[in-house]
Amino acid sequence: MVLQRIFRAVIMGPPGSGKGTVSARITKTFGLKHISSGDILRTNINAKTELGLLMKSCIDQGQLVPDDVMCRLILSDLRAMGQSSWLLDGFPRTAFQAEALDDAYSVDTVINLNVPFHTIKQRLTSRWTHLPSGRVYNIDFNPPKVLGLDDVTGEPLVQRDDDTPDTVTRRLKAYETQTEPVLEYYRSKGVLQIFSGTETNKIWPHVEAFLHRKLSSFKQKVA
Repeated sequence: MVLQRIFRAVIMGPPGSGKGTVSARITKTFGLKHISSGDILRTNINAKTELGLLMKSCIDQGQLVPDDVMCRLILSDLRAMGQSSWLLDGFPRTAFQAEALDDAYSVDTVINLNVPFHTIKQRLTSRWTHLPSGRVYNIDFNPPKVLGLDDVTGEPLVQRDDDTPDTVTRRLKAYETQTEPVLEYYRSKGVLQIFSGTETNKIWPHVEAFLHRKLSSFKQKVA
């Protein structure tokens, strides 16, 4: 689908909700550029930029990266993209970040993946990660071609400490507490769209149909 005007979307969902898979399908189907805050964070930390060093210091001390630092980082990348349609993943995480994004750009829709916590727990404890790239596999539904090895590099996969059941429970509760104000913010603005389910492949057709409708209305407005 070729977009007739700039379309800007945010995707939200707890760790293990299938956000990465849905994001990849959205960008492939609709031609949006995928902007992942996690990728931007890793790039800046690896390049040892000023903001990257600041963020690494926070992460090493077990602290959250301050809102103003995250905003500077993400908004800088968005500005560098110029007049492009994009899908923003992993930002905003707080109401402060949502307001800062709103001050700079008009967000057309916010897609929230609402997956039950018990489903996510089962997924995350089956998760294996290629640490250098951040690529994630799941033994149940997205296994690597060779068990234990990354598809691209052939390097070993590891199970992260924060994918243990107790840690997963804490992470999900923390995500819920942190992001509920963000969902409420977008709900009040009338741009929040919630997709509920337990399987990514069953949620995806609803997301796809919604975006087709949304983008068709964009075309009509332009025409």
